[in-house]
Amino acid sequence: MKAEIIAVGTELLLGDILNTNAQFLSRELAALGITVHYQTVVGDNAARLESVVRQARERSDLLVFSGGLGPTEDDLTKQTVARAYGDELRFDEEELAKIQHFFSAWGRTMPQNNRRQAYVPVHGRKIENHNGTAPGMIFEDTREKGKYAVLLPGPPKELQPMFLETVRPWLAGMSDCVLHSLTLRVMGIGESHLQEKIGSLLENENPTAALYAKTSEVVVRITARAQDLQTAEEMCRNYAALFYDALGDHIYTQTEDSLEETVVHTLMEKGKTVATAESCTGGLLSARLTSVPGSSEVFQYGACTYANEVKERVLGVKHETLEQFGAVSPQVAAEMAEGVRRAAGADFGVGITGIAGPGGGTPEKPVGLVYVAAAGETFTYVQKLVVTGRTREMVRLSSTQHALDMIRRLALDLAQPGCRAFAAGTPANFTGDTPVKDV
Repeated sequence: MKAEIIAVGTELLLGDILNTNAQFLSRELAALGITVHYQTVVGDNAARLESVVRQARERSDLLVFSGGLGPTEDDLTKQTVARAYGDELRFDEEELAKIQHFFSAWGRTMPQNNRRQAYVPVHGRKIENHNGTAPGMIFEDTREKGKYAVLLPGPPKELQPMFLETVRPWLAGMSDCVLHSLTLRVMGIGESHLQEKIGSLLENENPTAALYAKTSEVVVRITARAQDLQTAEEMCRNYAALFYDALGDHIYTQTEDSLEETVVHTLMEKGKTVATAESCTGGLLSARLTSVPGSSEVFQYGACTYANEVKERVLGVKHETLEQFGAVSPQVAAEMAEGVRRAAGADFGVGITGIAGPGGGTPEKPVGLVYVAAAGETFTYVQKLVVTGRTREMVRLSSTQHALDMIRRLALDLAQPGCRAFAAGTPANFTGDTPVKDV
């Protein structure tokens, strides 16, 4: 089945809001084995909307709309789609009662123009909205079998539950097979290098595998199609084993957990604790760790030490180290990690120092240069990052991403690729070739 996503709303064209609905719908349709060939954004204009609908109907089997179901005169999606699919709209008293109840529950009187939202398809079906006033709709073309349109409201808090509760089961029921997906999250290897390692695995027809690049990590989504769920799950597991053979411990989870969730859960399982000392990331690493429920069991201490005197006084960074090498150096990162570990009495300490930009860089130490250190009982590991062509926020986010992966590897006693290792308490001697990771 070929699908097309059509987002309706002038505010999208103007850039006033981000079209997160398209991302959500694309992923959900892909998980169902439905290929999205086109995405279109159209403003609240009757003629342009009608043109888009007719063109999309000709080239796609399924159209999924977001937006244009509001109570105002420029909300024209359902009228336009009804005409294109040979259907009509009828006034639904039951739907009107729901809309009136929605307003009365908030102690408000329903405006008369909200009555427009109570019109639903004659031949199609309505989709209940438990979080707003606009019902969704499903149209099936009355003149050509196999052509469908799904209409969903624009607010994500309404669209997502409606899709997951009603549309997804309806689409799954149209298939004579079962689909199952498994997600692998990969850290420490770039998308291009990843493609080289697993390129042949991405060409398989069933199961399929697709890559999604995120900040300093790549998500691999494996989807299998089978006659029953047990077979589909087994196919996914067997195919995932090939990715593990190729990527090893670069795969940090095969769940939907984020890296910080994985790290916190790993520390909990291993009975280990961590403390952080941050300069250029300004507390972002500790914020990511403490955003995970239960993190209080493993997170001991977080220090945001921008000033050199604070690095010395709080973390015990040596004055001569700062004088000789500067605050942005592997030596200082290592002493920050060891110092915060010591101050907190934690199993692991992390130190981050760098230049997040947009100013402050020099030819020797450009914007995007970051050193991340992770200290354990016997060794301290230091990694040099060069985050090029990114914003300040991206430098900070990427740096904490690598720091989290270093904590994960410490907790699991894994190798630290791209890092220099030093015996705990010895100077971080970075003479000679220094590993550099371009991010």
